[in-house]
Amino acid sequence: MTGIGLSRHINWSIVACTLALVILGLIFIYSGSYQLMPDARTSYVLRQITWALIGGLAASLFVMLDYRKLATIAFFIYAFFSALLIVVLLTSDPRRGAQSWFSIGAFAVQPSEFAKVALILALARYLSRGDAPRHSPSYLTGALLLALFPVLLILKQPDMGSAIVFIPVLIAMLVAAGVNWSYLFYITIAGILSLPLGWLFLKPYQQTRIRVFLNPQLDPLKSGYNAIQSMIAVGSGGLWGQGWLHGTQTHLRFLPERHTDFIFCVLGEETGFLGCLLVVTLYAIIAFGGLRIAEQSRDEFGRLVAVGVTVLLASHVAINIGMTIGLLPITGLPLPLMSYGGSSLVSTLICLGILQSICARRYIF
Repeated sequence: MTGIGLSRHINWSIVACTLALVILGLIFIYSGSYQLMPDARTSYVLRQITWALIGGLAASLFVMLDYRKLATIAFFIYAFFSALLIVVLLTSDPRRGAQSWFSIGAFAVQPSEFAKVALILALARYLSRGDAPRHSPSYLTGALLLALFPVLLILKQPDMGSAIVFIPVLIAMLVAAGVNWSYLFYITIAGILSLPLGWLFLKPYQQTRIRVFLNPQLDPLKSGYNAIQSMIAVGSGGLWGQGWLHGTQTHLRFLPERHTDFIFCVLGEETGFLGCLLVVTLYAIIAFGGLRIAEQSRDEFGRLVAVGVTVLLASHVAINIGMTIGLLPITGLPLPLMSYGGSSLVSTLICLGILQSICARRYIF
């Protein structure tokens, strides 16, 4: 298919929403880092622009690549990024309490962001096998083991937020693949019953985050500080917001991690409810577009990949916004396309490039 042919079948509403979110991200990364040194705030924006260009180029390459070729190398990609998760644990220095990043000059790369894409491809390849025994326990067990390996490595870093986001992706892809519902029911019951045991494996700061989520006033100046300040920032925006570069919680430095995990708070404080509604609407258009692409896909591998990518993006958005407005515990997940961070931005754009590849080839079988 030629470039002109591809462009006719691309979902341009997803492209437009993606571009809008990246631009909004740059605007509020600047605002979030405005009180830093002048050089620092400019460098954050310039670095994010660099990552956006790299991600845009990568996404374009994946659009032109026939996504069905990814099925043949899906397990290799999975093995490669699983190996990187091991290497980062063995060689990297702790950063913000976690061994999650490789340092490359002035940049840092987080393999777990790309491992999410790798797992989606591997799961789609495994679940879409023509000879797969769909109603057999072994079919489900294989998928669970495939997901468990990278999850354990990411938990070891430790990065609870990235590990949690695998759960909705796995469940959605299993449901889309037609796994026996009774097995999923038993797994869900087993998961709920094992929660008290899981509590014992959490690190003390992770247990504290959950206690503080249930009662932010438990430790308002330390563990509960981020949750309290983020809710104040979003709430203080009101309907219209306080105006760009005029958010008090942001620019008086009460709000933590303003240009990264809590960028939604900067947006809420400076543009109010209407700005938040606009951003949520843009994400919703992408998500519904992704589900529509999954529905129209002509092969099961493409359908499962589209479901996985869409649920991954939607889960990131729901968890990030949920934690900033006090509906979920603080987990440290970035807001896709908007938070400062190259790995998250590039991996998300790659996901959307694969999604467009599926969309563009839905009529060629």
